[in-house]
Amino acid sequence: MASDELLSDSFPYKEIENGMLWEVEGKWVVQGAIDVDIGANPSAEGGDEDEGVDDQAVKVVDIVDTFRLQEQPSFDKKQFVAFVKKYIKLLTPKLEPEKQELFKKNIEGATKYLLSKLSDLQFFVGESMHDDGTIVFAYYKEGATDPTFLYFAYGLKEVKC
Repeated sequence: MASDELLSDSFPYKEIENGMLWEVEGKWVVQGAIDVDIGANPSAEGGDEDEGVDDQAVKVVDIVDTFRLQEQPSFDKKQFVAFVKKYIKLLTPKLEPEKQELFKKNIEGATKYLLSKLSDLQFFVGESMHDDGTIVFAYYKEGATDPTFLYFAYGLKEVKC
């Protein structure tokens, strides 16, 4: 619905919940603080160690950073169900007839799956923060240090480059 880029083929996905959701593994990565050894010896040349640009290392999640996803406040069960109902109402007419049938048949299972994880989910939207856009969900699988992202598959539009 919104035209934000939320995912690319450089992030492999797995279809779950009868193809209603795509599961994508994210990774924490470190940005900045690039240590480049140029072979100079600052102490011998009268410089000090911190001379130059002040690079700060920052840990970011690759998917959030790459697609400039914006974290949103979490939903309670009532808010989540209201969002899903609105989303279904907006998305269904935009689908091809055969996809509409599959969507109507399987979206309830996907919704129940997400509801079962609701207290663990983080919510993200695209860079434009468009009200009618899809929400991207993230959570940590048991024992995982990197987040797993969930996308409503039918809410994504493939763009060939």
